[in-house]
Amino acid sequence: MPRSQPQAGWASSTTKRSHRWRLFFKRRRRLLAALCLCAAAALSVQQLTPEPLRVVDILTATRDLPAGTTLGATDVAVVKVPQAAVAPGTLTSRDQASAARLATPLRQGQAVSTVSLIGPGLLVGTEPGTRAVPVRLSDPAAAELVSPGQLVTLVLSPSATGDGTPAAGKVLAQHVAVLWKGSSATSATGLLATSGAGNNEGLLVVAAAGDQAVALAAASASGKIFLVLEGSPAPWPTP
Repeated sequence: MPRSQPQAGWASSTTKRSHRWRLFFKRRRRLLAALCLCAAAALSVQQLTPEPLRVVDILTATRDLPAGTTLGATDVAVVKVPQAAVAPGTLTSRDQASAARLATPLRQGQAVSTVSLIGPGLLVGTEPGTRAVPVRLSDPAAAELVSPGQLVTLVLSPSATGDGTPAAGKVLAQHVAVLWKGSSATSATGLLATSGAGNNEGLLVVAAAGDQAVALAAASASGKIFLVLEGSPAPWPTP
């Protein structure tokens, strides 16, 4: 009997505490329900709120720029765009484009990238072993018919034979893409400089590989070079 009294007291105390907690929740059930709803709403808003947009600087054209333009301070501007919208190779500062020459035309607001400039970027995405080969056409006006990206076939018209008989034409390269074309209104520098003429009229840079690149590089001393415009690649007929 003496042991039953403490147990009965402990049970009575536990019952009283449970009663007080039930009474506490009962009196404040609306407040507690409101707090739970606020917490659930806060979690939902947190899950639905997008992450802060990260922006970066890129270089864009301030006006329409033709191919062959040497970029100056007033030709480009630095703007901020979402980082996810920036393509690989896009220039991010004026220093990267200082005195660079455009290989392709740019519209106002268009981003300047390595593939827009004369240099290693011209060969981005080409097959391994592809070379950028300069070719001067015998008819400079023909160069005005092509644009970067156009597929052409280049034909050599050799000098006449010893007896005066015209030599047969020879296909130097076919289905090659034009990377850049010169203009009489601009002067080339570096790799694209022309000696004596003072301009790059009739000059093309094409993407060629293997034997075609070698044949094009040596062709200017063998005769006149002409081009044939192409649509989609097709086998060149053999004579």
